[in-house]
Amino acid sequence: MEQPVLYAEPGASWWPLLWGPVFVLVGVVVEAVTGGVWIALWAVVGFVLTCCAALWVAGRRRVYGVRLTPVSLRLGQEELPTRDIAEVEGVEPRAGAKVLGGGWTVPRGTSEVPIRLVDQTVVTGWARDPDALRGAVHRLLSHRT
Repeated sequence: MEQPVLYAEPGASWWPLLWGPVFVLVGVVVEAVTGGVWIALWAVVGFVLTCCAALWVAGRRRVYGVRLTPVSLRLGQEELPTRDIAEVEGVEPRAGAKVLGGGWTVPRGTSEVPIRLVDQTVVTGWARDPDALRGAVHRLLSHRT
């Protein structure tokens, strides 16, 4: 059953898919001004650039996405059951704490969200808007008890 999403950050938007068509449009205009236009070649270039951008965006969405449901907190490629989370308010970050999501550090452009687990260990979550994630997890935990 699909769980309601309490907080989400997509990790990347789809607007980079426009890079290929915009590059092709500029190339076609420049070629039209200077001489003959090779439409088939520009179509292939646009297709290849759009496919590369799609792969890049899909990868970023998978690696940098954040999603909180009543059942789990997913950071990047790692999923933490919410039943394992004890608290997020007032938790001090610890040097050497495990970073959730599979990386050595929090992703660039994000901020740390220290999370205390029920076994009293502290792990490091992350989000572009750490206060919003912290608040969403806190509301979830307060409804749970």
